[in-house]
Amino acid sequence: MDSWPRVTIVTPSFNQAAFLERTLRSVLEQDYPNLEYFVIDGGSTDGSPEIIQRYADRLAFWCSEPDAGQADGINKGLRRATGEYVAWLNSDDCYMPGAVREAVEVLQNDPELGMVYGNVESVDENGHTIHIQRFEQYSLQDLMQFCIIGQPSVFMRRSVLERAGYLDLNYHYLLDHQLWLRMASLAAMQHVPRVWSKASYHQQAKNLAGGAKFGEEALRMVEWMNQDEFISLVMPGNEAQVLAGAYRIQGYYLSVGGEHRAALKAYRKCFNLSPRQAMKDWKRIAFTCGASLGMDWLQPLYRKMTRNQYSETDKDHS
Repeated sequence: MDSWPRVTIVTPSFNQAAFLERTLRSVLEQDYPNLEYFVIDGGSTDGSPEIIQRYADRLAFWCSEPDAGQADGINKGLRRATGEYVAWLNSDDCYMPGAVREAVEVLQNDPELGMVYGNVESVDENGHTIHIQRFEQYSLQDLMQFCIIGQPSVFMRRSVLERAGYLDLNYHYLLDHQLWLRMASLAAMQHVPRVWSKASYHQQAKNLAGGAKFGEEALRMVEWMNQDEFISLVMPGNEAQVLAGAYRIQGYYLSVGGEHRAALKAYRKCFNLSPRQAMKDWKRIAFTCGASLGMDWLQPLYRKMTRNQYSETDKDHS
């Protein structure tokens, strides 16, 4: 590449000292020569500012001050960005080597793209691989039906982000998905079948700690889609599939959060609207049925099944 366009990476952080240094190093050690890196800490009291300070001479900007939550912190960084391309990496996730360079190459080759996204390796709090999240080439309609993209592996064209607007502070759990919807309504997106990041799953992670809230936001997002200037134009004929997708997300995260009976009610609503949508989660539904009957021995079996499903690099995500 003759000239390397600037890429801005934003890391929001709040009391994640256990993971923060790994995140910082994964960005700063990228083989990309034109990085602008911001770390926006929300006023941590666990030693995070001291960790950030050790890398301050390699950061374009950092601060540690109270904010209005994750979305506010990310927006604070995105609004300062001067890069042609931007991304954010949460303080318990990390990039794979070469991820930034590979993403830029794809964006540079197609000026029509608003964003690109790769696959994500899920790891536990000790860094051990749980599985590989393999995504597909999604359309706007797929996103409307809550086909979820792995946020740590998303890179955006800043001009399209600014047209779409920044993160909506009214969303706390699906804040990234709502932004992808707005961007996908304005420009094309491209999936790249490469693992670009590692996402940490631990007891403090939102997907475990706040499972029920995901479904609430998904259903609220359906209402928003019906009112959005651009997305509402695509809604006719897709209503049942969109609502089924919201109930599938609700069922999944209720199950992850251990609320098995409530999860089955959500999955039932999903099935009534779209059996095809519900069957995407058939393993989770089977596990949830057993767990609701007290069959706790199914948990390690379910984990083994899903780990085997995603362990080989040539298998598709489902």
